[in-house]
Amino acid sequence: MPSPNMGPRGLVAELLLLLLLLVLGAAKSGPSAPLRRYTPDWPSLDSRPLPAWFDEAKFGVFVHWGVFSVPAWGSEWFWWHWKGTKVPQYQSFMNENYPPGFSYGDFGPQFTARFFHPDSWADLFKAAGAKYVVLTTKHHEGFTNWPSPVSWNWNSQDVGPHRDLVGELEAAVRKRNIRYGLYHSLLEWFHPLYLLDKKNGFKTQHFVHAKTMPELYDLVNRYKPDLIWSDGEWDSPDTYWNSTGFLSWLYNDSPVKDTVVVNDRWGQNCSCHHGGYYNCQDKFKPETLPDHKWEMCTSIDKLSWGYRRNMVITDVADESTIISELVQTVSLGGNYLLNIGPTKDGLIVPIFQERLLAVGKWLSVSGEAIYASKPWRVQFEKNTTTVWYTSKGSAVYAIFLSWPKHGILSLKSPKSSSTTQVTMLGVQNNLKWSKDPDESLLVYLPQLPPSSLPVQFAWTLKLTGVK
Repeated sequence: MPSPNMGPRGLVAELLLLLLLLVLGAAKSGPSAPLRRYTPDWPSLDSRPLPAWFDEAKFGVFVHWGVFSVPAWGSEWFWWHWKGTKVPQYQSFMNENYPPGFSYGDFGPQFTARFFHPDSWADLFKAAGAKYVVLTTKHHEGFTNWPSPVSWNWNSQDVGPHRDLVGELEAAVRKRNIRYGLYHSLLEWFHPLYLLDKKNGFKTQHFVHAKTMPELYDLVNRYKPDLIWSDGEWDSPDTYWNSTGFLSWLYNDSPVKDTVVVNDRWGQNCSCHHGGYYNCQDKFKPETLPDHKWEMCTSIDKLSWGYRRNMVITDVADESTIISELVQTVSLGGNYLLNIGPTKDGLIVPIFQERLLAVGKWLSVSGEAIYASKPWRVQFEKNTTTVWYTSKGSAVYAIFLSWPKHGILSLKSPKSSSTTQVTMLGVQNNLKWSKDPDESLLVYLPQLPPSSLPVQFAWTLKLTGVK
């Protein structure tokens, strides 16, 4: 503040000095960078950096739920197998169990979601250690799990539950700090406008303008998802779907432009080439480290994504398979999205709960080696047991899938130093180690009875002071 006794010349001098300081400050900080705008083409869209939360999350739960959960037989492709390819087993199932003239639409009112308690689901997903959840908003059957304004009388508000299933689960998972993703099928097998476009060789876009795009914009504006898991793209190129136009709006002007993540299923030419992260194909499992962020999606029921009444125990992935897939996926830089199919009533059957809770129990001990980790310079090695590596900062994690003979684990890849320390996650004391003649690191594992070990499968060593 100028001195009250300052004359006009002094005041001018002080104002000039202040102006000079402002100019110098602006020059030092430089001009503010203009906001990046993405144009509706793949070179521009593919250049967008992936929001960091997705790579840090590592583990998510996929939920396949819809009218297909009512017949709950064969798979979630029930309608297509029955009326599209007319598979004899599906036709026999209908003839034996339903009256003549029963249509797929007649299943709609039976999709009641009567016992769907979103908070119970969200508690289970939290206990499973999931950092994100992806719900089917609409599968290829076209039924929407929210009150879509362009799916008249074929949505969960008008038919069946008379509830906004997407909105209810969103509220429950967000309360628990879990990211929310929405699965959405671009195509609908039997929609008249889609069949018309198909008949026209996808030279017309009646279905895209009337159904696909209005629903995608509605989902984003209404629920502000963290992730859009696109599917049903395989019949036609991205130019038919107007995918690049939608994604440029999503990245530039949508309410989730800075945080949203998408996958790669935006046209028959896109999988493993364009989009955000790559799914490539269902249950994708690379053998070496990819150079692009990816996700493995797989299902606890090995034969279906939706709930099946005819599932038997041998169809269910066991705990050790699920955890070893999670470890392998994360070591190779991927995320692991594990699917369950609830019943038409909204129940998650106990065997699916048990598998999810087993993952959560393992992550409660070993999560330090998984969440926000990065691939190490070596991803895995195999000698007496398979070892997968991850890293975080200067720490290296070695996850071994079976207990070695004599309780001594040999690690070829880490190079020890005078400051090397080895611990096992879940065990308090440092472990002894030595070097064998070929420079391998020999780690002397804790001499504990199996019941006293922190986990029963896939044990994790934390190595510091190694290269």
